[in-house]
Amino acid sequence: MDLSIIIVNYKTKDLTLACIESVFSSTTSYKYEIILIDNASNDGTIQSLNEQYPQVVTIGNTENVGFSKANNQGIRISKGRYVLLLNSDTIVQLDTLDVMLQFMDENPIVGASGCKIVLPDGSLDKACKRGFPTPSASFYYAFGFAKLFPEIHRFNQYQLGYLDADQQYPIDSLVGAFMLVRRETIEHVGMLDEEFFMYGEDIDWCYRIKEAGWVNYYYPRTQIVHHKGASSRRKPYKIIYEFHRAMYLFHKKHYMRKYAMITNGFVYAGIAFKFFLTLLKNKLIR
Repeated sequence: MDLSIIIVNYKTKDLTLACIESVFSSTTSYKYEIILIDNASNDGTIQSLNEQYPQVVTIGNTENVGFSKANNQGIRISKGRYVLLLNSDTIVQLDTLDVMLQFMDENPIVGASGCKIVLPDGSLDKACKRGFPTPSASFYYAFGFAKLFPEIHRFNQYQLGYLDADQQYPIDSLVGAFMLVRRETIEHVGMLDEEFFMYGEDIDWCYRIKEAGWVNYYYPRTQIVHHKGASSRRKPYKIIYEFHRAMYLFHKKHYMRKYAMITNGFVYAGIAFKFFLTLLKNKLIR
């Protein structure tokens, strides 16, 4: 088996079926399997899959265990030389699998790679190529400097807006919507950290992969379409909470010991401030 495609579904039945159809419609000489983990969607996804695509391996959870834990369930039973985390709200192109697998086969130092990801309107999903969220990078991103000055390196350490999205290069972090990881890399660094319920687990994984000496690589010779946020529209408070909790977890795990106490204090205060500001913006508190 060359490739194991892991898809986590949470109440995105139609998008999930479209995603899987796009995979089966793609052109590739590689042998692959699809493993779908359903996080207690209760929307008939598994039943529809069993009827339309009985070759898809399915795992049905009785509760929503989160993105990291569900993906790990799939990884544990996967057989491929490579593992692809693929969001249920994405559409792969005809050549996506072939292009990316060939690239990985030709570049054994690359532990994880990602393609170009575009939104339905054709614009770039900026999360597909990122730097690590250091305190300075997070500050400039969270408080709008990156948006105001998209091509200035200092203000765009996180979203890397100064780098051409149509050129290939090593980067710090990919995105879990499409993340192709070498089996040897997973055996070396471990699976996703299940402390991250959703958000942040991909950056954490990329951080550990890079720290272990592997390369994370952005390769835009093919692309996918991402209907972003499809599974996160039903519980806005939970989503906002987990987004900011992921910031806290990542900093505590990787940066707390590297920075002075006062810097850590400012970081945690900034996360809390941003959290309540976002709640107010979304009218979830009075």
